[in-house]
Amino acid sequence: MATRRPSLRSGEYRINKPVLTLFGRPDCHLCDDMLAVLEDLHVEHDFELEVRDVDADPEWRSRYGSLIPVLMLGAEEICHYFIDLAKVREVLGRFR
Repeated sequence: MATRRPSLRSGEYRINKPVLTLFGRPDCHLCDDMLAVLEDLHVEHDFELEVRDVDADPEWRSRYGSLIPVLMLGAEEICHYFIDLAKVREVLGRFR
């Protein structure tokens, strides 16, 4: 009988620390606002944050340029324009 491995889709396999990606631009006040809230959220949740300049890659600019700031977990969009704190907490809660 084959050994069954945990499934990412079922949520059985957990990654210890989530990595959120914030796509934005320099001198974007909405991006700065979202970043400040995420920095404060570190008190409640352990996560890594990657901040990416949306203009550094043509694909990012095409996909997210008109929506910044955009907060992602992998390929999953969590929110854009303004932070959805309830949604961010729900997503981060998956990793506890």
